[in-house]
Amino acid sequence: MLRGSFAIRYPDLPRQGPEPDGDTVKFKPDAPALIEALPRRSGRPPNITGRGISVRLEAVDALETHFEETHQELAGANAARDELLRLLGFTNVRYFADLPNKVESADQDSVRGHVLTNGIDANGRLIAFVYPGDHPGADGTEVFLDAPLADASVNGRLLAGGLVYPAFYATLPAELRTHLAGVSQAAREKALPAGIWPRSTADPDGTAVIADLAAAEALVMWPKLFRRIVPYLAAGFTDFDGFDAWLRADPVHRDDELFLIRQLERGNLHDVVRGAGQQLQLTMWPEEFIISPDPAGPGSPVKPPPVAAGDLVIVAALPDPEGSDRGTETVTLLNLTPHAIDLTSWTLSDAAGGRKALSGAVQAGATLRVVLDGRLQLGNAGDTIVLVDPQGMSIDRVTYKADQVKPGRTICFGR
Repeated sequence: MLRGSFAIRYPDLPRQGPEPDGDTVKFKPDAPALIEALPRRSGRPPNITGRGISVRLEAVDALETHFEETHQELAGANAARDELLRLLGFTNVRYFADLPNKVESADQDSVRGHVLTNGIDANGRLIAFVYPGDHPGADGTEVFLDAPLADASVNGRLLAGGLVYPAFYATLPAELRTHLAGVSQAAREKALPAGIWPRSTADPDGTAVIADLAAAEALVMWPKLFRRIVPYLAAGFTDFDGFDAWLRADPVHRDDELFLIRQLERGNLHDVVRGAGQQLQLTMWPEEFIISPDPAGPGSPVKPPPVAAGDLVIVAALPDPEGSDRGTETVTLLNLTPHAIDLTSWTLSDAAGGRKALSGAVQAGATLRVVLDGRLQLGNAGDTIVLVDPQGMSIDRVTYKADQVKPGRTICFGR
């Protein structure tokens, strides 16, 4: 779980601000180092700046408000976007007339919120379930995401409202996938007028007739399929007779690897798409297959760089603060690496067996002063302090003697 703020407008650069849509929003985490520590299943590091990182909502796919200088049916695309922002707590959002995806004004430029995430996607975005407001837990806390919690997310509410299509990647736990498939099916059966389902086409219920890109822009169809036909039509094709071969020619960027749930077999996007002439159709509902994330390229790390001995060191300790020692002793850490280090599941311990669980992060080249809570009490007659990583490996160790301990004085360990 990550705490932070969702942002839709930069007050200093409003015309260069974020472009929220029905499944993507900018998020500025309180602890950026926690982002750096997330899995990178496609090998792409997080695309995070001082203004935050884009969050791609897990399990849903909204009609495109903007994609390679085109878009899908704007009524449906804007409805999903507007509901996402409303659910997060934004009000009176208005857009520039000449930049219809940039926020000109709103009652709030940013709002507090939190996300539940398990990784970074192939575009460097955070994949997450998103929620308004602060979570009661500590930043970086592991949260078990069950069906009720998924339903309470903005993702779940958009899906239940019929405003978005499902898009289930292999990173989504099976129980949640099954539950959310039912949510999507129920929304499709209700066919709420404000949602996409009454106008959905190019799906198992019927083919779409697409003469050109302008025709595609006016339709409601599964967005991933739309994102495939845009470059296909841009390449000069005038019908879909060659679409199958075009997909197969690039199994990474076009012909997504799938798992067909009912058939219990692997396949690709071309296995669930039928095209001929100017007609195109998805032959299975999107919840009936699982999409594999883009594979990591050769040599691309799927995990953050490991922390080795000497990367994070203990540089100071205050074993005898003025007044009561309990709850006021401190240990100071220094990060010597060029990247932030997430301290989730790290511990400090001493010779007496005391232990302090760490949290938060230490930014690149920065120090972090850890206040001990009493479960670890430093000895005034000398002690050894050990820094241990989540795998139980000792990353750093320092020892001080009784003659170094003076009331209210911090011991500095020469490194």
